Amino acid sequence: MLKAFENGADGVMVVGCLEGDCHYLSGNIRAKARVKRVAGIVDKIGLGAGRIHMYNLSAGEGSKFAAYANEFVERIREMGPSPINVARLKEA
Repeated sequence: MLKAFENGADGVMVVGCLEGDCHYLSGNIRAKARVKRVAGIVDKIGLGAGRIHMYNLSAGEGSKFAAYANEFVERIREMGPSPINVARLKEA
């Protein structure tokens, strides 16, 4: 997730199984903890914790996935480009 920001992502959307319904048993719980940890890091370095978010849904919820994706994209648009990208443009 941090590498995505380092490589220029304006936001990172993580999608996992519904809690309590993961083939990998606790994979989604571990992912949630990682997303929370990364959100704290990106907030501390000035990118804003809102640039990363985790959604939980089942494989059969395509329309819900689309709604979440649209919601996330709109949030990132409102936040504007990542400060990392802004700094890169100034250097170029």
